[in-house]
Amino acid sequence: MAQAALPQAAAHGHDDDKHTRLHNENQKLAMWLYLASEVVIFSIMIAGYAIFRVTNPDQVKEIHGELGIALVTANTFLLLMSSWSMVMGLRAIEMKNRQGFLQWMGATAALGTIFLIGQWIEYRELAHLEITLAGMHPEFLGFGMRFYAPTAFHGAHVFIGVLWCLLVIWRGLRGRYDNNAVGVELFGLYWHFVDVVWIFLFTLIYLI
Repeated sequence: MAQAALPQAAAHGHDDDKHTRLHNENQKLAMWLYLASEVVIFSIMIAGYAIFRVTNPDQVKEIHGELGIALVTANTFLLLMSSWSMVMGLRAIEMKNRQGFLQWMGATAALGTIFLIGQWIEYRELAHLEITLAGMHPEFLGFGMRFYAPTAFHGAHVFIGVLWCLLVIWRGLRGRYDNNAVGVELFGLYWHFVDVVWIFLFTLIYLI
């Protein structure tokens, strides 16, 4: 009887593994579909700014002279570093190193939070220059909406990402990912997407 039960237990375990893999793949597919929809939204905003940039080169050039690039460059570096810490966190949990996972994910959340603080500082300085969403300053008319729409929308994604990261940390403390780290992978896909989008925004809005 015991010998007969062994193949059945093995088959049951194989079915569980197959179900887990299928569930993980479905979750990843759902995340990719969601990110694809976000690409469409960001693409529309980026295209709107690009058209404004082409049709109003002198205005954009003047605004670039007013914008301080040092803070944004430092912010960009921090966001890129957060992607690296995200990768290290995933690697740690896959190696069953829960403590390392918690440390790296904590660093990811901290870097994302600092990015948001930096963006708030930038917005405050732009408000002093009367570069607002409504574009009240006559020399900056039309720029505010094209600038704030993509950057603030991206900032909202970073904020959601920080909250999600904290949720991942909390679940990690409870051992949620010890045997299946797909939840960390899903967050990683989202976080890397947010970073890639910022590279495009930083290049188009601040450098070109």
